[in-house]
Amino acid sequence: MSADTLPPGAEPDEAWVGRRVTVAGLGVTGESAARVLAGLGARVVVVDGGDGERQRARAEALRAAVPDGDLTVRLGDGATLPEDTGLVVTSPGWPPSAPLFAAAAKAGVPVIGDIELARRLRRPAADGTPPAEWLAITGTNGKTTTVRMLAAMLEAAGLRTAAVGNVGTPLLDVVRSAEPYDVLALELSSYQLHWSPKIAAHSAAILNIAPDHLDWHGGPEAYAAAKARIYEGNRVACVYNADTPDGEIPVREAEVEEGCRAIGFTLGVPAPSQLGVVDDLLVDRAFGPDRRRAARELAAVSDVRPAAPHNVANALAAAALALAHGVEPRAVRDGLRAFRPDAHRISTVARRAGVEWVDDSKATNPHAAAASLAAYDPIVWIAGGLAKGATFDDLVRDAALRLRAVILLGAERALIAEALRRHAPDVPVVDLERTDTGAMAEAVREADRLARPGDTVLLAPACASMDMFTHYMERGDAFAGAVRALPAADPDTGAADGDGPG
Repeated sequence: MSADTLPPGAEPDEAWVGRRVTVAGLGVTGESAARVLAGLGARVVVVDGGDGERQRARAEALRAAVPDGDLTVRLGDGATLPEDTGLVVTSPGWPPSAPLFAAAAKAGVPVIGDIELARRLRRPAADGTPPAEWLAITGTNGKTTTVRMLAAMLEAAGLRTAAVGNVGTPLLDVVRSAEPYDVLALELSSYQLHWSPKIAAHSAAILNIAPDHLDWHGGPEAYAAAKARIYEGNRVACVYNADTPDGEIPVREAEVEEGCRAIGFTLGVPAPSQLGVVDDLLVDRAFGPDRRRAARELAAVSDVRPAAPHNVANALAAAALALAHGVEPRAVRDGLRAFRPDAHRISTVARRAGVEWVDDSKATNPHAAAASLAAYDPIVWIAGGLAKGATFDDLVRDAALRLRAVILLGAERALIAEALRRHAPDVPVVDLERTDTGAMAEAVREADRLARPGDTVLLAPACASMDMFTHYMERGDAFAGAVRALPAADPDTGAADGDGPG
């Protein structure tokens, strides 16, 4: 394929033949990058600091996937920079402070992430279909939900699409797939954006920015700067949260293509060039034919499930990206009606004895937990885990009047306990010292003892889960299992109805 048929920034396949590339990390992303590069004829060395059974099994599977490729895997102490490396492609989780990157900087070797590699490897499909457009989404919270909402809207419009990136399917696999796509709904984490100098998306959105992953990025400024990279090179629209102070600043500071528009979303009545809410309707004043004088209806708030405020904001952001791509309002509504949220995201597990039990294990930082706490009242709150450098004063101060009681578990629960003593001293607190996985069942039993009819028992930990669980999904499953294991509710006050997630 000649260079003049490639999209801007792409490199011809033959440019990779014989190129010496080091891939950092043997997870899903690293495996994808190594497999694609080796298939293009690059000389690939994969390095990973682990040397356990899981890493060895992955290494064998990778070698089997490219039997004719020039591919070497180095585990454990071999996770250093090979002397002849010309490029490093890193997996998102590798922190910038890793010695491998210091060695690369000293040697003058560039380091990129999987998203930048995918941008360089974009190609028209075999039938000549142009490369799929990218509609990109980032934010501290709500990324996956919004990406899936967007994909549902695009599908409702009859477009060939997929939800990719940090949502689970590596972008690189889809970019190099033989299957043609019209447009991709792309979720990007701050880790991925850190290693991506220019996304060059059709349109992109930042949902929100709150302190998170500060241990990885080194501080809130670096974290916010990584998120802001999503706007670099945008061509059509930069979507921002108009309800967030200074939300438009990253848009104004981004280097975008001429004519790219700033589009806001708000939970209030929208101004021109915004989407918002009027009389329980989601409306558009950014893309309609008479946006200066009138708003056009997109969907009802009740079409958003669950219709918690932060989830309505997610729907508006997804709608803005869909409309920027030319989707009709009907597809926005139909997509929202077809969408089903993933488990562990404000999922009702059960209703028993007049109490609703809600699993929001995905609330792994204070900003996400604040959104959940704002959706219910009164609440028996189950929280705690790994704080990741976060603080909890603002979270507790804002939620104090909603709290019936709090059950704390996990390695860094004391940080939340201290915030509760300062800002909600009259709220009963149960501090569970045990940090094994059985602590969740005890937390649920304590919540059952404390909850009254009309309450919501809410698992919104505000912390990561890895101190006690493999991931937030396992934590949510433990919560749901413990709820379902409770004794049958008193028939005089109601019975468990066995509602499943979502």
